Amino acid sequence: MLHTMNTDHDSELNESESDDGVTAVRRAMRILAAFGVEDACLSLAELSRRTDCHRSTVLRLARTLAMDDYLAQRPDGTWRLARAAGWLGACYQATFNVLEVVQPVLHDLSAATGESATFYVREGKQRVCIARVEGPKSIRHHVRVGAGLPLNLGSPGRVLLAFSGESGEPYESIRRAGYMMSLGEREAEVSSISAPVYGLNWSLVGAICISGPISRLNEQVLLGHKEAILGAASQLSRSMMGVGQPRRALGSK
Repeated sequence: MLHTMNTDHDSELNESESDDGVTAVRRAMRILAAFGVEDACLSLAELSRRTDCHRSTVLRLARTLAMDDYLAQRPDGTWRLARAAGWLGACYQATFNVLEVVQPVLHDLSAATGESATFYVREGKQRVCIARVEGPKSIRHHVRVGAGLPLNLGSPGRVLLAFSGESGEPYESIRRAGYMMSLGEREAEVSSISAPVYGLNWSLVGAICISGPISRLNEQVLLGHKEAILGAASQLSRSMMGVGQPRRALGSK
C-alpha cells in the first residue's frame, strides 16, 4: 500500500515563513505602522503606497485586522486605527521603562566613540543626568547620575533649549543642524556633541551626548562622531515612539 505525504501544509509554510518571520504577519504590522500621529484615516491607495504592498493584499489584511478591532473602515471607505491598537499603545506606555531603553543605546554609543555617553532631560531651568555610561579611557569627563547642570552652558542643555523652542541664536542654528558641538563652554577642559531625542507625538524627551577632554575631542574629532550621535538619537527616538524610522524634525537636516 502506497503512502503519500501531504505536502500542501509544508509548502504553505515554506511560502509564508522564512528567517525574517511570517510574511503575512509582517505585512499586517506594516499596515498598522503606516499610520502616523497626524493620520486620522488613510485610504486603501495610501496604505498600499506606504507599505509597498498590492492593494488587494492590503485590503485582505486590513479586513482581517478589523475582525479583531485593530482597524476600522469608515463609511467613505478609508481606514483608521481601532480600539485594540489603542489598547496596545496604552499598555506600552504603562509598562515602558526609560532606562531599559536608554542604557543599551548609551553602551553602544560609548563603544562606537570611545567616550562617555550621557542622557539628559530637562527639569525646570536645569538639565538632569538620568543615565550615563563611562567611556573606556582613563582620562574622561565625569558626571554623576542625578546631577543637575545649567541649560544654557554645554551642548546637551542648549539642544534641550533649542528643541523646546528657544528663540534667537545659537538655537536657530542648532535646529537647522539637528545637533550641537560645545568646546569648553561649561568647563574649559571639556567638549561634547549632543542631539535631541523625541517621544510620542514628536514631543522632546531629552538629549543624548558624548563628552570628554577637549585635548582629545577637538572640533574635527567631534565632527567625526556626528553620524554616531545622530544615529543613536534616531534609534532612541524610535524606541521611545514605539514606531519605525522617524522622520527628521523640522529644521534638522
